Amino acid sequence: MAQKAPAEPTWHRARPAPVVLISGPEDVLGERAIELITQAKRSEAVTPTVTRLDAAAYRHGDLLAATSPSLFADPGLVVVDGVEAMTDAFLTDALAYVASPDPDVVVVLRHRGGVRGKRLLDAVRASGVEYTCPAVTRDADLASFVAGEFSRAERRISATAVRALVDSVGADVAELAAASAQLMSDVDGNIGDDAVAKYYGTRVNATGYAVADAAIAGDAVRAVSLARHAMETGTDPVPLIAALASKLRTLVKVGAARGRGGLDARELGLAPWQVDRARKDLVKWDANRLATAIEAVAQADADVKGASRAPAFALERVVRTVAELAG
Repeated sequence: MAQKAPAEPTWHRARPAPVVLISGPEDVLGERAIELITQAKRSEAVTPTVTRLDAAAYRHGDLLAATSPSLFADPGLVVVDGVEAMTDAFLTDALAYVASPDPDVVVVLRHRGGVRGKRLLDAVRASGVEYTCPAVTRDADLASFVAGEFSRAERRISATAVRALVDSVGADVAELAAASAQLMSDVDGNIGDDAVAKYYGTRVNATGYAVADAAIAGDAVRAVSLARHAMETGTDPVPLIAALASKLRTLVKVGAARGRGGLDARELGLAPWQVDRARKDLVKWDANRLATAIEAVAQADADVKGASRAPAFALERVVRTVAELAG
């Protein structure tokens, strides 16, 4: 059965409502959603009184006080953080409030995940509005996030420039957001590889996926150089091996689907650009060499997790092996 594609995040659609749930672990996206709601309230020709509550330190009655009408202020915005760690008092007060919210006040509940407060979450989802902020950790998610930053700003950026920016900046979502904003501020018109190289080309690209990309492409010199730099700068070999394994699994998925005559990215659980790249990479690969590479990576994974006393050597050896199989 084909892997189900992950649900799309909805934080960028956040708008005011009497009760809003912002769920998911990615704090950068959560703050973005709250800011969108705040800006939307201000665009209604009102200056909302913003009150922030901590659900983990909540005392009975705080929510009622924050949402009570005032003769001297416009309808308010109440942001409740840490709902995943709420006190029993907050659960009681919030359940009562959600059952009959003030239509002129916006209450935002920030929940990062977990089972705490399931009754409240179910009640909000039944009668309120939810926007999701899933973790942005996978390579495809990072690229989608960057592409979305430019799309929402109505700016054009090439797919290869997106890839280059992710490779250069890394997996920190806040840094990717800042880098995207900086490029849009400094560069006029369409943004391509040259712009990314100009502003971020001085960074040594030693991410796990950069090592994997070079090895899969058969560029042993670059792959080994990046792997060595990653190790010298303190990167653990385990995620480097994991990135290589992930790239090989993508090749296997796309190769198998191609053999069946179907290459639907969503059904494969991949982004379209991943499928396109895998198709190009597969020119250098066949089933037997893929199987050999996967076996070598599995052994290297065991080695860097304790089976070998020389994890750096195990990493370099498998990188060379994969590159030679591709070449």
